[in-house]
Amino acid sequence: MTSTETEKTQQQPHLTYRTAQPTDVPELVALVNSCYRGDASRNGWTTEADLLGGHRIDQQSMFALLENPATTILIAEIDNALVACCELQRSVNGTYFGMFSVRPTIQGIGLGRRVLAQAEHTAVQLWGSRLMRMKVIKQRTELIAWYERRGYTNTGKTEPFPYGNPALGEPKRPDLAFVELTKELSPKQPEQQE
Repeated sequence: MTSTETEKTQQQPHLTYRTAQPTDVPELVALVNSCYRGDASRNGWTTEADLLGGHRIDQQSMFALLENPATTILIAEIDNALVACCELQRSVNGTYFGMFSVRPTIQGIGLGRRVLAQAEHTAVQLWGSRLMRMKVIKQRTELIAWYERRGYTNTGKTEPFPYGNPALGEPKRPDLAFVELTKELSPKQPEQQE
């Protein structure tokens, strides 16, 4: 761990985790959309605003995720305020990790690393998962590198972006595609908070 990473860890606020409920949907939708799209997303480093327009998710889609028995939406809070979330979906080949969102105004202080570790731990505890997988837009090289520093590997599998599906946003370029990243999980506890 570098001295900068050590300083970030020492300055970390206390996070609490819980599973999302239907009453969380409006706030979840606002958080996810603020992280991925539009001008608000530019306050963080994980924006897709230059690649996609429109919304990342709507309330109907979020409710559908919550109703799916194979899906858990993990919420992270600081002092009962929503600061991060992610989707965990059980499948026969591990757990799918998606919709990872950390409030843009507090990105870059190490919260994402902690929430990701908790998501991995949750997948192991809930379903005995031994593999986490995700799809990331291949043009998001900085984000892919961030996941690789956390032990994820690019499998070499790609998938074309589903152009023409307005539910996934309005593409701003013709060459979008997804890459698959995976990580083997162990039953180890996530890093403890201080």
